[in-house]
Amino acid sequence: MHTKGKIAYQVPILPMRYARHFARFMEGHGIHKVAFLEGTRITEERLNEADGFLSMTEILSVLQKSQELLDDELAPFKFGQSLDLIKHGLLGHALLCQDDVKMLLTTNIQYLRICLPLMDIKLKQSGEKFIISLGDSWDLGPLRTFIMKMYLGSIYTMTSLICRQFSFKFNFSTKLPEKEWSELIKNSQLEFNAEESVVSMELVGRQQAARNDDNIADHLAMANSKQKLEYEGTLNVLLKVRQKITNTPGRDSTLERVAQQLGMCARSVRRHLKLAGFSFQDIRNEVRETFATRYLTDTNIPLEKIAERLGYSDQASFTKAYRGWTGKTPGTVRKSHSPSC
Repeated sequence: MHTKGKIAYQVPILPMRYARHFARFMEGHGIHKVAFLEGTRITEERLNEADGFLSMTEILSVLQKSQELLDDELAPFKFGQSLDLIKHGLLGHALLCQDDVKMLLTTNIQYLRICLPLMDIKLKQSGEKFIISLGDSWDLGPLRTFIMKMYLGSIYTMTSLICRQFSFKFNFSTKLPEKEWSELIKNSQLEFNAEESVVSMELVGRQQAARNDDNIADHLAMANSKQKLEYEGTLNVLLKVRQKITNTPGRDSTLERVAQQLGMCARSVRRHLKLAGFSFQDIRNEVRETFATRYLTDTNIPLEKIAERLGYSDQASFTKAYRGWTGKTPGTVRKSHSPSC
């Protein structure tokens, strides 16, 4: 349990580069940094400080605002997934130490524990099996689950390079169909409402990597390509794709049609979205869900007309899709918002 005094919350502990990564992630969700920095002590000028650090008080104020603006229980996990070896500054270490994957995994987790000291991380090893558990170092209040998901997402991304089988125990519940979590966390067993949040993984079928020039060169080439694509406007492509779908969420919102409107090939658009941590289908579903809910709660447009506007061939297909997104049928949502209720 946390033992920090009040003064500890004013100590600068988190490198500002993580805040910049988070700002780009939020913009990818259509939320400008001005919006989630408003009311906090962090200015855009401070956000751009190369050697700046954030205190726990500042971190909590930003995340509290962001949690309210995002309203998406998967978002913090997705942000964690975006924090890969490159963003943590661990790519070089991973390439040079890949001949001992057990030591590599252990060192990477210890790095997170030191450089991201928002939660405590405990690592246990038994043969080929590793168990990572998260504990409290601070009083995080209602942000505890939000921050925990960030850690779990990053741990998954970093360890999935050398592990192939995972078991996640979450000490929080979910309002989403478990299928949505399973699509996000591949090759994993999931359990919600557990006593504590624990990730178990095994180095099954993983041969010790040979550290040679060709191997390192391949990884460097992929990393440089990824960074180049990011610098060339991955975020810009993401925002434009989201805007195009928002303008026409119906049958014209196909990957091929949107790519054509952007003057790009579909493969290039898909690649940019993947680098940003999204798929075209995820973005389209998110936009369609938003439109559908507004139609259902704020208008009297018949369900078959809503289905048509959103590009579905019939009402049944729309109902199935909406239930998959929200766990509720369109009829139930409309009824719950009718004046008589």
